[in-house]
Amino acid sequence: MLTAARLCAAALTVAVFTATATPAFAAATASPSTGASAAPLPAGLYGRTDPTYDAVFRQGLSLLALRAEQVTPAASAVSWLTGQQCADGGWEAYRADPARACTPSQENTNSTSMAVQALVAVGGEQAAVSKAVGWYQKIQNSDGGWPYSPATASDAGSTALVDSALAAARTAPATVVKDGRNGVQALDAFQLGCSAPAAQQGGFAYQPNKAGKLVANDAASAEAALAVTGGFLPVAAPSGTPTVDPATSCSNAKEAAAQYLAKRLSTGDGHISVAEAGSTSAAPDYSSTAWAALSLADAGWSAPAAGAVQWLRENGEAWIQGQNGVPLSSALALLILDAKATGLDPHAFGTTDLVAQLISIGPAPAAVPSAAVSTAAVAATAAATSGGKGISPWWVFGVVLIAAIGGGLLFSYNRAKGKRA
Repeated sequence: MLTAARLCAAALTVAVFTATATPAFAAATASPSTGASAAPLPAGLYGRTDPTYDAVFRQGLSLLALRAEQVTPAASAVSWLTGQQCADGGWEAYRADPARACTPSQENTNSTSMAVQALVAVGGEQAAVSKAVGWYQKIQNSDGGWPYSPATASDAGSTALVDSALAAARTAPATVVKDGRNGVQALDAFQLGCSAPAAQQGGFAYQPNKAGKLVANDAASAEAALAVTGGFLPVAAPSGTPTVDPATSCSNAKEAAAQYLAKRLSTGDGHISVAEAGSTSAAPDYSSTAWAALSLADAGWSAPAAGAVQWLRENGEAWIQGQNGVPLSSALALLILDAKATGLDPHAFGTTDLVAQLISIGPAPAAVPSAAVSTAAVAATAAATSGGKGISPWWVFGVVLIAAIGGGLLFSYNRAKGKRA
């Protein structure tokens, strides 16, 4: 029987989902000098930085991370993403006005990939997913691969992201063919084999260089290594450490890709570095390190994956906070996915509760597993990331109530169909 207190809690929770309680930061503005958007952000979007170049991509990552934690996202978060889909099935990076027709040349495979994987994980959005698969088939290049934007040259990173999206959508990449070639073959053409220098064997070139040669690229390799295993997001925790013969692994695409990433991480003492523009020094490449950990975990290479995530755990705070302390939802989401893929608790990622931080910079979720996010954690992270604007107590109270009474009284989305165990 519901007590008066529980009835009150339920009523307040319903208020949260009928838009009577709006997060203070949803309409907050920030100076461009902070790295945040100067215009009001969409209420359903995660993150407070400028959405121009990454809104769809980061929204997809955020939804994937929350679903990996069994958090049911707000209806507004999902509808914002589906509302960004173009009439032909693809996604642009961001449309401030969804009523504006898409510009085909501005649609891109990378944003579309993250949207597809997120909608599969959320469930109940098969029409949007099928439409995206049709768009991929329409813009596929004759080499079997995909470019970032339609009618441009294929690259390994984009081809890998499309292959992962197709796999998530239960469409085998090998069955999507253009002029007799598919995405698996296209990705294989970007991989360096046994004839390459030892340090580059197994890596993937983004594209051939001006001389037509392949040179391993860490960012492309980190994404491609997940696709060659047939993997997609979210990645399940690994079940063991494989035994691989370094002398023969270059002849096996999956083993070679994993070995390349493991070597790169070992060289950087647990992380990948990238040369800074105009400088001979190298800086940590947090994103490639996080993607490498996901790919290695999916391939079963537990030790190097765990080592990379441990490095991120100890050194990733600067990445999370971005410029001038504006939290990056994409960084938080990737770290949540990394933690889950390596068997760690994203609520205790060093001294950081990654899930509470992500929830605090987005719309209040529809349901949160009981005790998954504490009142103190949500309130503290919301205050810390509000940029001095403050945050509505209704938002915090709503999240806590959702966690307390569970999802039985609330609407929810179907879980991803056929997700890998």
